[in-house]
Amino acid sequence: MGAATSRDAMLDLAPFWSPIRLTLALATITTAVLLLIGTPLAWWLARSKSRWKEAISALVALPLILPPTVIGFYLLLALGPHGPGGWIAGMRGARTLAFTFEGLVLGSVVYSLPFVVQPIRAAFAGIGERPLEVAATLRASPWDAFWSVAVPLARPGFLTAAVLGFAHTVGEFGVVLMIGGNIPGETKVLSVALFELVETQRWSEAHLLAAGMVVFAFAVILAVFHLEKRGAEARR
Repeated sequence: MGAATSRDAMLDLAPFWSPIRLTLALATITTAVLLLIGTPLAWWLARSKSRWKEAISALVALPLILPPTVIGFYLLLALGPHGPGGWIAGMRGARTLAFTFEGLVLGSVVYSLPFVVQPIRAAFAGIGERPLEVAATLRASPWDAFWSVAVPLARPGFLTAAVLGFAHTVGEFGVVLMIGGNIPGETKVLSVALFELVETQRWSEAHLLAAGMVVFAFAVILAVFHLEKRGAEARR
C-alpha cells in the first residue's frame, strides 16, 4: 500500500518537471542578458552628469511601480504581429514573438531590469572617485580601470543583482501569463503551473509547488542579506 502511494506521488509530480526546467532556463538566460545590458547602464547611471540621467533612471525603475498586467499588455502589443516582435519573428518565418520562449525572455528582461540595475548602480556609486583616480595616476585606461578596479570592488552588487534577477524571474506571473500564455514545454513556467493547479482545485499538488517556491524565496532573501553583510564588511 505504501509503495503504491509513493508511486502515485511520483506520477503526480512528473508533469511539473517540464515547468521546472523551463523556469530555470528562463531565469538563467534572463539573468545573463540582464547582467550584460544592466552593467553598462548601471555604470552610466552611477557616473553620468547628463540631464537625462534621472529620466532614464525613472524609466528603468518603472516596472517596480506599474502593475504587471500593464507591462504585459504593452509587451504583448510590441511582440505581436504588428509590433517590432512581429518583424523580428518574420525573419525566421514566424508571425509573432508572443507566446514563445523567446518572447518570455524579452518580457522577463524588461520586467526584472530594475532588480539588476539598482544593486549594481549602488555598488558602483559606493566605490567613490578615489580608486579610479589612483588607477588613472598609474596610467590605466578607463577600460582597464573599469575591469580591474570598479568591477572587483562592486562584486557584492553584482552577486546581489544576479540573485535578485534570477529569483524575480522565477516568481513572475502576470507578465509571463499575458505574453506567454500556458503552452506546455514552451511557456508554461512554475508560476503559471501553480495557477493552473489552483484553477483545477488540485490542492495537494498546489501546496507542494507553492511550498517549494516559499522555501526558494526564503533562501534567496537569506542569500541577499548575507551578500549585503559581506559587502558592508568589505567596505570597512
